Amino acid sequence: MSIRKRNFNNKGFFGIGIERGKTEFNYWSLFRTAQVFNADMLFVIGEQYKRHPADTMNSFNDIPTFNYENFEDFNSHRPYDCRLVGVEMCEKSIPIKEYQHHKKAIYILGAEDNGLSSQAQKACSDIIQLPGEFSLNVAVAGSIVLFDRLNKTQ
Repeated sequence: MSIRKRNFNNKGFFGIGIERGKTEFNYWSLFRTAQVFNADMLFVIGEQYKRHPADTMNSFNDIPTFNYENFEDFNSHRPYDCRLVGVEMCEKSIPIKEYQHHKKAIYILGAEDNGLSSQAQKACSDIIQLPGEFSLNVAVAGSIVLFDRLNKTQ
């Protein structure tokens, strides 16, 4: 596979990752989808990168993939002037159908059982919520967010 050439001035950039994910399968399934939708960076917070068969495209070969020890570590290395967008069911959430994605954004998801940490929620400039009353598998939720971004930013 060749590395994609990007024109960052026109399209902006985006990344996606998981804070305290429960299983490797979840983040690698999400990363495979992120590669298909042309993400610019991937990350895992609170987990070390390990190659997994769910990432059949070996996304780490094409997209910078980062490990962060904790949220503070991640937040101190986040790209300058880039919105942090949480995906969470909370009072502050904006329904995804009403959300307008920013040119430069990093999307952060939490594990299905605990969601995003309160620290991550406080750091987010926006928090979006998917339809439904129950949480989705984190890889599925992230894939929906990326599909929404693709449809609204073209």
